[in-house]
Amino acid sequence: MSVRIPHSFRSAALAGTALSALLLGGAAHAADVPADAAAPAAADAAPAAEGADGEGGSGLTDIVVTAQKRQTNLQTTPISISVVNSQDLQNRHVVSLESLGDGSIPSLRIAPMFSRSSALTVGMRGVGTLGDANQPARDQGVGVYIDGVFQGRAQGLGSALYDVERIEVLKGPQGTLFGRNTEGGAISIVTKKPSGEFAARGSVGVGNYDSREASLHVDLPSFANISVKLDGVINTRGGTVDNPLASARDFNAYNKKGAHAAVYWEPSSNFNALYSFDISRDETTPYYLQLLSKTTGPLLQMQDERADTANIGVPQPWALGKTHGHLLTLDWTISPELEVKSISSYRQLSQTQNDNGSSNLGVFIKGYSNNTAFSRFSLADTWQKQYSQELQLIGTLKELTFVTGAFYYHEKVNDNAWTPYTNQWNADGTAYTILATPTSSIPFPDRASHAKTESVGVFGQATWTPEMLNEIVHLTAGGRYTHDAKTGGLDEVNGVATDYTLDKSWDHFDPMVNLAVDVAPDVHVYGKYSTGYKAGGANSRSLTYRAFNPESVATFEIGAKTEFLDNHARFNIAAYTSAYKDMQIDFNAPVANTTRGTIETTNADGNGRIKGIEADLTVTPLEGLTLSGSYAYTDVHLPPAPNPFMGNVLTPVYAVYTPDHAASGAVDYQLPVDNASLHFHLDGNYSSGQYSMANDPTKTGSSFVVNGRIALGDMEMPGTGAKLELAVWARNLFNEQHTFVKANGGASLGYYGIFNDPRTFGVQATIQY
Repeated sequence: MSVRIPHSFRSAALAGTALSALLLGGAAHAADVPADAAAPAAADAAPAAEGADGEGGSGLTDIVVTAQKRQTNLQTTPISISVVNSQDLQNRHVVSLESLGDGSIPSLRIAPMFSRSSALTVGMRGVGTLGDANQPARDQGVGVYIDGVFQGRAQGLGSALYDVERIEVLKGPQGTLFGRNTEGGAISIVTKKPSGEFAARGSVGVGNYDSREASLHVDLPSFANISVKLDGVINTRGGTVDNPLASARDFNAYNKKGAHAAVYWEPSSNFNALYSFDISRDETTPYYLQLLSKTTGPLLQMQDERADTANIGVPQPWALGKTHGHLLTLDWTISPELEVKSISSYRQLSQTQNDNGSSNLGVFIKGYSNNTAFSRFSLADTWQKQYSQELQLIGTLKELTFVTGAFYYHEKVNDNAWTPYTNQWNADGTAYTILATPTSSIPFPDRASHAKTESVGVFGQATWTPEMLNEIVHLTAGGRYTHDAKTGGLDEVNGVATDYTLDKSWDHFDPMVNLAVDVAPDVHVYGKYSTGYKAGGANSRSLTYRAFNPESVATFEIGAKTEFLDNHARFNIAAYTSAYKDMQIDFNAPVANTTRGTIETTNADGNGRIKGIEADLTVTPLEGLTLSGSYAYTDVHLPPAPNPFMGNVLTPVYAVYTPDHAASGAVDYQLPVDNASLHFHLDGNYSSGQYSMANDPTKTGSSFVVNGRIALGDMEMPGTGAKLELAVWARNLFNEQHTFVKANGGASLGYYGIFNDPRTFGVQATIQY
């Protein structure tokens, strides 16, 4: 943990000016955490009971992060970071990354790919969500990392989370220290490591919509300097919208299973190795797309509120995602000043995407009479293999700390798709039947492609803290050189073999400069300039596999991180302006032009401008009570882009999943109750209206979602040495409804959209040894 400055000194320093702090001396690295700091203990502390400040009263505990490849204190790490710890995840009943789509971190937006929760789109500060990342030769704009390993595909991101210690959300370009495609920011998921001491925690729960959950986490005692930890999770829920076809699955259901094993070997005090293996199985059904403003035939009724039952019954099997991966981390402390770290990984995934949730659109396309086949069944399969290697050299000298290293990433991806029809109208559209075999004028597959990516990066970053300025000034400079090469081919278009190919490479340098000043022991300010970059590629939904170029973001950010009221309050604020250059924009083909879902990707003509403010406040006014709030304002102006389906006419572009205003607040309270403890949590998450399609000026409505949890814990189980916790939880407590996708389907169809989840709730029992 960092050294706490005595209360009397803190008060005196806060009363002075920046100049007096400079002359008197600051908290030189006072919040830098030594390499052996107990990060899990700090990051795992519940918000409602963040610990004592060592001066006889409840206060805020230091939060340890690894955003700069070494353990540092959140308050003195000069970038905008939000941290979600394990207790936060439990309080909000987070099952997967998609659960954070309710806006718990206002500047982070997570949503399914249209109606498919089998692939997620991730955006931050208005960057990262403009295009369809569900393509083999296309990348995301926000990097997701698990224990330092980059997750290359949008598929697989919705899998169940294992025993997570914390999630660090690093905002703004992170192009210097993180491996690939972090122009919008990075999400770093850190799992709990083996402790070497026996511990076990098991949990079971049930809820509405036939939800069931179970998890087991076992830490085994160390033997011969080897520690082992085992994790298993199961989360299943029935659909929230009934499918009228009795033999088919309902819409918006999931069944997530996973297992994880980690082995930690520490043969000496200066060397350790961590090997882990994980495997998951993720079954989902799509969201249901509703007609919001018109009817389209006798059986297709307008549903302008969240539907309980779909208009049309359709075949709907599971979409099945399977992932597994290996990780080997080696850490060698050569001397007290120098550390070498190696991160090696191999991952593999397969994903079938069976989406029949848009039958209403299928009717619009095919009509609703004269024995017409309808309900376009979108079948899209993806197979991916990736391996990566990262080497880091971490140094700590008298006035200089640094990280330098190299990164290599290799990926192979194949995909195919087919869009047959599953239903058939009678002669006048008053009834329908299910086709014995899905029918299409195009043989399987409609389209198919393959792509290979190789990325090489060399990076370095150093922070200079001169003694002559009493160690309160920290100047950081860094950069990353990246070489990306992509090859691939569009193998079939409309069921016909083709020879369209991709063979492109790009080079890019991302600099970063940061000046931070410890104005007072608990007041830290900084200014930062950084850039991020996303490689070019080609879209497998294209008719010709036409290549597009890279895009980039350059951001200038200023911020302040403060603590006050005798360590009972924390306020952090950041303001930024970003230049968004050569944005990759998708355009959908007009329906009349093709029988398949066709998309061309182009680069916008000119630079976009994004401006924003982010603020976070945490207060502990009473023993056991924590109040917290976050706010993000995002102002996005994007240039028009050439539409390839309209003679490259410049067309307006809208920033999707980026509300102008977003906020989140929470109340956490813990108090002792007769040899036990009562935990209370309530959070509310607001978002103003937002665009959901880059080429449609339609906005969704605003939203306000409330989640809650009450738990009675720390109950001793006589004769067992175990403790029991009983909890009741609810997501969307007040059953608020809003569309997260809304679009204008024209005069014939009207507006259509997809609604958020209804209220879900359940009970949970946890036993811990």
